[in-house]
Amino acid sequence: MKVPNYLAVVLLVVVVFYLLIVGESLLLPLVIAIALWYLINTLAATLGRLSIGSFSIPGPICLGLSVLTFLAAIWGVVNFLSSSFGGVLEMAPIYQENLIRRLESMSLPFVDVGDIQGENFGQMVIEWIDLPSYATSLAGSAAGILASSSLILIYIGFLFFEQGQFRNKISALISDSEKEKEVNGIFDRIRDDIQKYITIKMFTSTLTGVLSFGLLLLMGVDFAGVWGLLIFLLNFIPTIGSIIATMFPAMIALAQSDGYFLFLLVLGGIGAFQVMIGNVIEPRLMGSSFNLSPIVILLNLALWGTIWGIPGAFLCVPFLIIFTIIMSHFPRTRPIAIVLSSDGDLRVPLEEALETFSFTGGSGNAPMLGSGDDGEHDKQGD
Repeated sequence: MKVPNYLAVVLLVVVVFYLLIVGESLLLPLVIAIALWYLINTLAATLGRLSIGSFSIPGPICLGLSVLTFLAAIWGVVNFLSSSFGGVLEMAPIYQENLIRRLESMSLPFVDVGDIQGENFGQMVIEWIDLPSYATSLAGSAAGILASSSLILIYIGFLFFEQGQFRNKISALISDSEKEKEVNGIFDRIRDDIQKYITIKMFTSTLTGVLSFGLLLLMGVDFAGVWGLLIFLLNFIPTIGSIIATMFPAMIALAQSDGYFLFLLVLGGIGAFQVMIGNVIEPRLMGSSFNLSPIVILLNLALWGTIWGIPGAFLCVPFLIIFTIIMSHFPRTRPIAIVLSSDGDLRVPLEEALETFSFTGGSGNAPMLGSGDDGEHDKQGD
């Protein structure tokens, strides 16, 4: 019957999300390790494609250079934040007071901002824009990831140790060569799509961060380097990240200045960078490769943000890409992929979908769960 099957799927989904929440301390470092392992391999493959005449860098040297590059980048970011973030935390209460004072002094037509719904406006601002709380939350998330760094390094080490045997394990699991080829094709497409997404986001986020840093530095905004790095990181979070990356430096500019010119200039400048890069350059680079629905991306962001907080917000789009690709390769799950897509046009034609799948291989004609062959067998058994 179909109803028990659907109930089993719903129960499985509930159990999976429950385990994701309960096992965050174990699973999140593993996911971060997989992401870093993938990025290191991607950079190593890029270095391996570089050549001067007939000379190209050997694979082990490429991998070593890639590891050293990531270690140097992580060390640089950690060192920069550790030397700068203390000053931000120290100044955050001062910025909060200045911001409350500035907003309380604003006079808006037809609106008494000092008495909204009978509440003190300063208290409302503290609830809406609590700069010390936001700074502490960011510092806490970074500290939590650093505290798990040893576990992450262990995971990365085992992933490098196992990566040479991955294809052999697929071959052992799937004895049918055609099915093995199809499964390897799915993995290759997941790898290519995520690599393209990360490469484009890295470029656009770096461009946004550098331009914003230049503007903030030119305008004399405090801690311009910290906000530039924060804008770079927040642009990896869909939609919400860009909004926060625009509003946060603007609020700092409003808190540290006497007039509104600096606030408007920072808000308009960074907002223009975000619109130009996020709505013009990035879509041209992405093209129709991913074809994900914007509302689905936002819901996915809310889901993973609830489960794993800030790290989940960074990982939500790669998770959605992987899930959509897998769903599009099976006829019974293609409707899910169509719902997740922007226009319903999947890159995997229906005739290329995996009609049946079995790890044991053989003839590859094992019926899928709940298919028509199962029904005929049940009738014969009755």
